[in-house]
Amino acid sequence: MLTISGVAGLRERSGQELGTSAWHTVTQAHIDAFAAATDDYERIHVDPARGAETPFGTTIAHGLYTLSLGPKFLYEIMAVDDVPLALNYGFDRVRFIQPVPVGSRVRMCATLLVVEDAGTGVRARVEQRFEIDGSDKPICVAESIVMYFDEAPVAA
Repeated sequence: MLTISGVAGLRERSGQELGTSAWHTVTQAHIDAFAAATDDYERIHVDPARGAETPFGTTIAHGLYTLSLGPKFLYEIMAVDDVPLALNYGFDRVRFIQPVPVGSRVRMCATLLVVEDAGTGVRARVEQRFEIDGSDKPICVAESIVMYFDEAPVAA
């Protein structure tokens, strides 16, 4: 795991690849738990009989399930020390490029695209490129934005 020291360390890494996570196997239990958490019970995700009727031959993960693995993978790839607070600021340019059949192994490669000044800290834009084992084509590409603060913000 890469450890970055504070906001200054983030600035030094701007434009660099941060690393690649370990593989994660997508199970039907993961898909079902995500469906329960989001009330998204689309049958192509949770009904194996329906999944078998599709060109994929099985159920597939929700696109948002794949995207939701970003924090898990980012924690495996890197840590930022010496910041009092980090917050998810959002996403830009999210694309779901191909489906993720149940049983697939997925991982994420992260690149720190740019670090922008923002008040008492910075906005770090990280390209999250999700991969599926056995394919050269990504399954999802997203630009996540994380706010890292030099000092804890004061509540209004």
